[in-house]
Amino acid sequence: MSSDPTLESKNGGIQVIARAAAVMRALGDNPKGLSLAAIAHIVELPRSTVQRIITALETEYLVESLGARGGFRLGPALGQLINQTQSDIISVVRPFIYELSLLVEESVTLSSLIGDKIYIVERIVSERELRIVFPIGIQPPSYATGSGKVLLASLSSETVLTLLPESLSKFTPQTLEKAALLAQLEDIRLSGIAKDNEEYIEGICSVAVSINTYLGNYAISVVAPASRINVRVDRFQAALVECKHSIERMIGSPSLPIREN
Repeated sequence: MSSDPTLESKNGGIQVIARAAAVMRALGDNPKGLSLAAIAHIVELPRSTVQRIITALETEYLVESLGARGGFRLGPALGQLINQTQSDIISVVRPFIYELSLLVEESVTLSSLIGDKIYIVERIVSERELRIVFPIGIQPPSYATGSGKVLLASLSSETVLTLLPESLSKFTPQTLEKAALLAQLEDIRLSGIAKDNEEYIEGICSVAVSINTYLGNYAISVVAPASRINVRVDRFQAALVECKHSIERMIGSPSLPIREN
């Protein structure tokens, strides 16, 4: 029986991409860089194979050499791709979260999930005298924030278990234990809404929803002093859900039905 050369070529191409992705994940987990030997050990491939993959990735600036120090790390092209994606999402979403902030009279954040932390991509600061201001780029733990929990809930339980540390650090007396967090994520998967009750910073709460778009998954969160959010949580939830639907209709969501003309 003769083999199909086209199929063999296709399967070979898929294998190359999978191996390159494994190398990049290994470097992503080790931002200070890795030697060829260390990469080969992590991805369980021969050093010569890893060398060929690294050379190809270097050509595209997806990996860069550490020079005299030896070893490799992720290159500038990857950061440019991420920044471009974030720039796209910010330009589209910012008018919506600005209107949301005006409506609820509180600060609003737009976040993505990076590892076991959330990355604040954009934020609208409330004009109120007593307001919450989170710097762009801050990376709070996912398990102690509304944004993080709603994004964790979009993942499978198995993925969440591998993502989170074995023991969750306590930031306040309200920070959840791991078992309680996992149970809460099941409720969030059903409701689509996540809250944190002073779990990251005492006196501050948040309510969040996720937006599932063709530009990626993000979370929108209303962040406010506990004294205000606890008495207005229903209003915040309704406003967040409406904002979510508006954004997903604008950008396009894989979860929405395709309109027929």
